[in-house]
Formats: sequence, structure tokens, C-alpha cells
Amino acid sequence: MHPPPSEPIRLTKHHGLGNDFLVAVDPARPLDADDARRWCDRREGVGADGLIMATPLDGPHHWRMVLWNSDGSRAEMSGNGIRCLGQAVADHVGHDRAMDLDLTIETDAGSRPVVVLARTAVGGLSNGPAADADRVRVSLGKAVEGPVTSPRFAGLGLTVAEQIGVDLGNPHLVAFVDSLDGVDMATVGPIVEADYPGGINVHLVRIIDSGRIEMVIWERGAGVTRACGSGACAAAWAANRAGLVDPRVQVRMPGGSAQVSASGDEVVLTGPTVRVAGVTVHG
Repeated sequence: MHPPPSEPIRLTKHHGLGNDFLVAVDPARPLDADDARRWCDRREGVGADGLIMATPLDGPHHWRMVLWNSDGSRAEMSGNGIRCLGQAVADHVGHDRAMDLDLTIETDAGSRPVVVLARTAVGGLSNGPAADADRVRVSLGKAVEGPVTSPRFAGLGLTVAEQIGVDLGNPHLVAFVDSLDGVDMATVGPIVEADYPGGINVHLVRIIDSGRIEMVIWERGAGVTRACGSGACAAAWAANRAGLVDPRVQVRMPGGSAQVSASGDEVVLTGPTVRVAGVTVHG
């Protein structure tokens, strides 16, 4: 049962390459899917792709993350979301950014190490004022071959060279195409996703060269987004597995670029996060 409407809940809003999240660090009450649907609404709420609740475990460096998509569905993992959470926790504990902040975040997909990098290592970030921007690294662990491929692309007029399903604790379908010109993911995404009962993240990927790829995104529970951190990792891993790119790749998305290392058993994502605002909601 929710408290009276007068009880305030403090949120901060962050984005990783335009993929935006509301974060509640150690909130006054447990949050739920209804909160996500209300607060993430872009017309009647604050607006975001997802809502994250962070609760402390056994000290300031160990946290539990719960993530809801904007439609209220629970998500196991978000590469950009967990990086935004890292920035929010750094603010919450008063970390001065003079050195790296190492965190361990427990998620529905397992334990993930997150590092908020020292500001001296950030360099020039173009995604926001320096005081509001951090560079955050997360290891998403081992990627494995995931969901089966889809027969739907041909019916959508897309020529797909290869498809690879990827499991990073959440499901992804990566499809390689020669061009992204004119692609409407608001049409492609839901048609492809409809064949997957649990939902799936759909990514169309173009290889630029051995060190760069670009992609467009459909995220389950959120729709078209400007970036997807775990999707960038899935795309880089799949492209490397197919022999199309090197293990270290720059991934370009509509919201900007992130770096992915997909060597060995560990897929690591590094990119900018920006604190947008602090808001107080009621009820």
C-alpha cells in the first residue's frame, strides 16, 4: 500500500547516450511497476526509458539494483541503466571523483562490477557540462549464444546477412545489414519481437570497419531508444564472433558512441553518463 500523496520520493534523472533513467537511491519506501509507469510517462510523468531503485547492502560500495522498463515490466539488466546508477550512487555517497569509485551492483542478471572513473580520466565529454558528466565502466560478464533467429526480416523488406541471438543476462537479437538508411525500428521492432513470448531486444547493425559498428535499437518494454548499453555489448560480441570486427569496438548509436571490449569471457562497456536533474515526486 502506497503512503499518502504528501510523502516525497527523491529521484535523479540521468542518461547514458540519450538512454534515460530515473534513479531512486535508498528511497523512503519500496518502489514498484506502477511507479515506473507513472513516473516514466513522457507526458504525464517525469519521462524516462526506465526506473531504477537502488538499496544498500553491506556498505557504500555494494548495492542492489531493481529496474523497471517504462511500461512497468521488470528488466534483468541495462548496460546504460547500471552506469547511470553508478553515477547516482557516487553522488549519494559524496564521492569527489578524484579517484575511481569501485562498486558491486547486484542485479536480476547477477553481480556486476561498476567503476565510476576519476574525473581526471574523463577528458572532454560532449554530452553535458563537466560537473554533471562521468565516464562509467561496467563488466556485463560472459556473453553466450542466445535466442533463436527470426524469419520476419524478409517480410519487412530488409536484407539481413546474418542473425545472432545473444544472452547477456537479458535477450538480444542482432541482425547485420548493409545499410541503416530509412530503417524504421518503430515498425521493425514490434513485428520481430512478437515472435518471442518473453520479449527481446532487437538490433540492426552495420559494420563500418574492423573497429567500428553502428546500430539502431528496439528495446523490449521501452520501444525505440537512442542507445542500449547491453545491446551495444551484444552487437560487438556478435560481430566479433562472426569475424567481422576486432575484440575492441566503438559502437555508434543514435544517442552517441560507447566502447566495448568483447575479448575472452568478459564483455566490458565504457561510456559517458550525464546527470540531468533532481526531482521530487509524491505518492
